[in-house]
Amino acid sequence: MSFSNAIRRYARTMMNKRPDQVKSAPDQGHGDRVPPGQFVSKKFPVLTYGPTPKIDLSAWNLRIFGLVEQELELDWERFKGLPWNTVGADFHCVTQWSALDNTWEGVLFNDLMRLVQVKREARYITAHCYGGYTTNLPLEVAAEENVILAHRQDGLELHPDHGWPLRLVVPSRYGWKSAKWLNGIEFMAEDRPGFC
Repeated sequence: MSFSNAIRRYARTMMNKRPDQVKSAPDQGHGDRVPPGQFVSKKFPVLTYGPTPKIDLSAWNLRIFGLVEQELELDWERFKGLPWNTVGADFHCVTQWSALDNTWEGVLFNDLMRLVQVKREARYITAHCYGGYTTNLPLEVAAEENVILAHRQDGLELHPDHGWPLRLVVPSRYGWKSAKWLNGIEFMAEDRPGFC
């Protein structure tokens, strides 16, 4: 079985579980910060479906669409002009590593939602990415206060392998929900599976 197939199979078993819903393993001295069965990594490993896309910022855009009052398409200059924030959060991958104390900089998901006025019947989102990857989330999860569309990590622009220029970061879920190379957010009434 290939590495990517093994990750997909493991990820399917984890689906939308929160890190605290996985069976327990010995405490590693980090208390509740590290989910059971995870190990702390000083590195930030690169795991990706497909090759890293080559993205030209002059052609980049982010489309917000679906169940919104006003669809929106932002180029990089317009996106940079939105209010930026910083979120401190640990990051956990379904392949069992955790990176603690990350600082993410970008635009809060909730601030983006206010721009488009999400319709009341919206219950889910799909994040769309360059390279064809998609991931789904309940809207109540995406609307958690620390969900961010990040351009920087720990004071530096994201490396292309980690999602430059924009990555969705959802701290309460495993990293495969923190989609790299974000180029669209779709609001929906019904859930639709993302990449599987």
